[in-house]
Amino acid sequence: MNQRSRSTLFLIEQLIVVAVFAICSAACVRILSSAYLNARYTKDVTNAVLIAKSGAESFKAFAGDIGKTAEVLGGAANNTGGGSEAIVYYDKHWNVCGKDNASYIFHLIAGKPTGSVPSLLSGEVLVERLTGESLVSFTVAVRERGAWE
Repeated sequence: MNQRSRSTLFLIEQLIVVAVFAICSAACVRILSSAYLNARYTKDVTNAVLIAKSGAESFKAFAGDIGKTAEVLGGAANNTGGGSEAIVYYDKHWNVCGKDNASYIFHLIAGKPTGSVPSLLSGEVLVERLTGESLVSFTVAVRERGAWE
């Protein structure tokens, strides 16, 4: 009888060890998946900042010429109601692609500001996922070519 009670205690102890191991494993899986999602988001934001900065610098270099800016970035320029817009689509690896394979989109919307400096062109830079989640957004301004010369 004493031998049977020892084996029962050993079995209960092993079940407790397995249960603790399962709980710890579940916690580790949750922590690792959270770390993966944070790393992916950080990578997306970093790439979005690089793309947005490149777009803003191109916009400034071409003195607000959306057509040239879109051409350099590998996208297309469109005219909108109040100005013009450069659109570039990127795939999941941040390579320029067409709209069908896109995961991310870069917008540069330019128009004349209504402020006190009429020779400045302003542009709204936006990089977002196609789901609509904004990754980067800021305003850039450049003086028109020939202004103040």
